[in-house]
Amino acid sequence: MSGKLTVSQTIHDKLTVAFQPLSLEIIDESEQHRGHGGWREGGETHFRVVMVAAALDGLNRVAQQRAVYGALKEELAGGVHAMVLDVKGANV
Repeated sequence: MSGKLTVSQTIHDKLTVAFQPLSLEIIDESEQHRGHGGWREGGETHFRVVMVAAALDGLNRVAQQRAVYGALKEELAGGVHAMVLDVKGANV
């Protein structure tokens, strides 16, 4: 094993550092997009992020999403084709 992190693990680690979430789930939905734009063999192109974090409290939905996308800008500029966000603050 090369020790290289998967894209899923990198996303998980970056969001953990940036937001210290109460809950975090990274779901690779790439196989559901087989044959669609951005899909490639091996997956890790389409993700769903489900996260609850107090760091998002007081931010509207757009600001929450911008914060998450900002933390993952390298991944989104690289091999990640699409990401669905289901994120919210801890006090909803």
